[in-house]
Amino acid sequence: MYLERASYSWSKDSVRMITIPSKTAKMTYFYAQELGHFKTKAPYFTERENLDSFLIIYTISGCGRLKYLGKEYQLKKGQCFFIHCQEYHYYWTKEDEDWEFLWIHFNGANVLGYYKQFVFNGFKVLNINEKNVEELMNNAIELNQRKNFTTELLTSNIIQNILTELLIRNCTNDMKRVFIPKYIKMIAKKIESSFREPLCLDDFQREWNRSKYHISKEFKKYIGVTVNEYIISSRISYAKELLKYSELSINEITFEVGMNNVTHFINLFKAREKKTPLLYRKEWKN
Repeated sequence: MYLERASYSWSKDSVRMITIPSKTAKMTYFYAQELGHFKTKAPYFTERENLDSFLIIYTISGCGRLKYLGKEYQLKKGQCFFIHCQEYHYYWTKEDEDWEFLWIHFNGANVLGYYKQFVFNGFKVLNINEKNVEELMNNAIELNQRKNFTTELLTSNIIQNILTELLIRNCTNDMKRVFIPKYIKMIAKKIESSFREPLCLDDFQREWNRSKYHISKEFKKYIGVTVNEYIISSRISYAKELLKYSELSINEITFEVGMNNVTHFINLFKAREKKTPLLYRKEWKN
């Protein structure tokens, strides 16, 4: 059941915008739902659960608090968080200090994947301490204040840049994700360049003189997915390009991406994209 309670104690010059994304934006882009710049004081708070949205908040000054996934966090200047609003969350302004922040509610077909990558080793509030994220969020607000036919596309690009920045920051704070063993990097590059060829763990075991069970465990640890899933993802990604920009049939695309069973290809594509390759092509062309 959807839950929302709030106390709207913010200044008159605060900014709040509610956007209405187009059908194209919902199908194709990252899209903003609400965004703004709040200057708040106690008793400001927001409490939610089961909202189909994601939220990024960046603290400009003052101090706020966040309850999320059973823990409580302090939100100081230069700090940023990224949460899934389906989960219970509660954030508020402390009684003894105002809280100024930028925020954006957003969604999109691939956002859940970014979120899962962000919390892969546990949720955390990030210390950004640079102007990049702040500038990107301000740009999104300014862009949506003067809407035109490019607003949704440019907003999507800004959201993707913010998400990329947060993932990079998160990885930098997680040393085991930074220093990926060289042979794991080489296996990933091999897959990216040769995914159309038959590839399996036995090949990597022979090439790197390591147990395939060890390779499988280490690859999942550092890359976040199994070797097989990385191969499939590379093939599906290339298939999407061919569906968009070529006139090849589904049969031809199956073999072009390195698979030899059309039914299996369609099932893998549908499991990851929630639609068949043919429907994906029709929606793109429409």
